[in-house]
Amino acid sequence: MRHRKEGKKFHREKGQRKSFIRSLMTALIKNGKMETTEARAKAIKPLVEKAVTMAKKKDLASRRLLISRLHDKKIVQKLCDELADKYASRKGGYLRIIKLAKIRKRDGTRLVSIEFV
Repeated sequence: MRHRKEGKKFHREKGQRKSFIRSLMTALIKNGKMETTEARAKAIKPLVEKAVTMAKKKDLASRRLLISRLHDKKIVQKLCDELADKYASRKGGYLRIIKLAKIRKRDGTRLVSIEFV
């Protein structure tokens, strides 16, 4: 039973899942928006929003914590310098999920667009 279990597994083992989520997060931060499945977008939305909130602190400890989570210094630099300044006055809700009228042909999964507000 999966009672009180958080998050989706995406049919992957733990290490693969962490790497998969990390790559989705870095792609979203790098490009500003992406088109993906609804489950993937819902899984990364709270993680990216917490990363933006952490970047808004603008201290060395939060920057190092973000580097340890994202494994990419350029992405963390963009997050801390550009996105943190852009959302400095905003208290939360940095991302929006827009449902598209597309369905993936091979498995019938609904596609969404996730982007920064």
